[in-house]
Amino acid sequence: MLSVTECPNAPQCPAPYNMARDVLAHAHRLADKPALQILRVTGAERWSYGQLERTVRGVATGLLDLGLTPGDRILLRLGNGIAFPLAFLGAIAAGLVPVPTPADLSEAEATRLARIVAPRLIVAGDGLALPSPAPCPVLNDAALLEFKALPEADWNMGAPDRDAYIVFTSGSSGPPRAVVHAHRALWARRMMMEDWHGLRETDRVFHAGALNWTFTLGAGLFDPWLAGATAMVAANTVDPAQIPLLLRRFDVTVFCAVPGIYRKILKLFPPLAHPRLRHGLSAGERLPPSLRAAWREATGCDVHEAFGMSECSTFLSASPSRPAPSGALGYAQSGRRIAVLGPDGLPLPMGETGRLAVHRSDPGLFLRYDNVETKSSFHGDWFLTGDMVAMAEDGAITSHGREDDLITAGGYRISPGDIEEVFAGCPGIDLVAAVEVPLREDVTGIGLFYTGDLDEDAARALAQSRLSRARQPRLYKHVDRMPLTATGKVSRRELRKEWIATR
Repeated sequence: MLSVTECPNAPQCPAPYNMARDVLAHAHRLADKPALQILRVTGAERWSYGQLERTVRGVATGLLDLGLTPGDRILLRLGNGIAFPLAFLGAIAAGLVPVPTPADLSEAEATRLARIVAPRLIVAGDGLALPSPAPCPVLNDAALLEFKALPEADWNMGAPDRDAYIVFTSGSSGPPRAVVHAHRALWARRMMMEDWHGLRETDRVFHAGALNWTFTLGAGLFDPWLAGATAMVAANTVDPAQIPLLLRRFDVTVFCAVPGIYRKILKLFPPLAHPRLRHGLSAGERLPPSLRAAWREATGCDVHEAFGMSECSTFLSASPSRPAPSGALGYAQSGRRIAVLGPDGLPLPMGETGRLAVHRSDPGLFLRYDNVETKSSFHGDWFLTGDMVAMAEDGAITSHGREDDLITAGGYRISPGDIEEVFAGCPGIDLVAAVEVPLREDVTGIGLFYTGDLDEDAARALAQSRLSRARQPRLYKHVDRMPLTATGKVSRRELRKEWIATR
């Protein structure tokens, strides 16, 4: 048998369509039910479904009153507060295109991203770095919240394939990629309901991540709202050490986080007693089998992993009804067509390792990379993810790493070139390479390898001033020589092998 899923066609997205309208479709039926809670140790800020929908449509009116027109981009520089979902959904309700960005970007990083997407407006929270010089007007989050008193805008209905929002990823080299998603991306999330998180209307879903990240936006907000459940996120001031208290205090039934958060909680608070917790969800980076087993032993609840990427969110997953075999990522979700391809672009036999690919017809697949020259990621009708996997006879997918040098850190896929260019001009350095390396059991991070001399304290200060936290190296390592490829480029794979062999 060949490593390709032959799933029935997924239900077609209706047209005309607006993803903000769809995600808040329960607002009239569940007007008084809590839709969103922003959690703090001292309490929670609560928004009902009805209140959320009214305010989103008021924000849409306010944004249009500023002179913006459908299709214009809005750069979001916001933290984990109510302004983020209001700005994101308000923009989409009006036919505008929000562009979320990590809150901890440096000024240089924010400037770089703004140049790529050319926003017509920036919505910003206090104290967050802004592009310099600002390419357009800046609206602070307090002014945005005043739009809630405005009349409710009509939903901007249109083709499901039109631009809805943009998220950033990094390629294996060069500038970050602006990934343009269509309104239909929300419609595709219905495939995850039973095949990953198994959400119910009675669930209280707490996501520990930042709202600007697609994992949090999707699993933390959109999926609970599609199910009529209550979504909960942590305020900016919440420390991971406080999460177990929040799980108990707010009767969380489904917990979502990257593996690093699960690991930190287990280190601080074994065992854990959360009688209402049904299961956990994990994505963003590989969930080690040992960590999954440790969480299950400490809580009595399983963790179900999903695999995705900025270009297609999550499309492989385990679920309460179909847990993943030990060591496997999970299974293709119902309605997804994926394949494991060989060098010739054809599906390989079951069990053989090849390139993971998603079919062009997937409704969750992105539209395009915007405003950047990049090598095509398609082979015929297949989008190539860059991941090496194998498909078992029962359809379970096992990961065998990346075929490129992308780094996964803090749930983000990061271009090593973005890190290396920051240090390339440091006095005394000859060559520099950023590599994902194991730091301790089941924990990887960014290592910066260099030849020449480097003042490590100065390097750390430079990283803090120029790179967001997820992109800052955790290891600085001098090497006598850099391994090179046949074409004279630094071989990051050889560096990683040498580090593993000598650590």
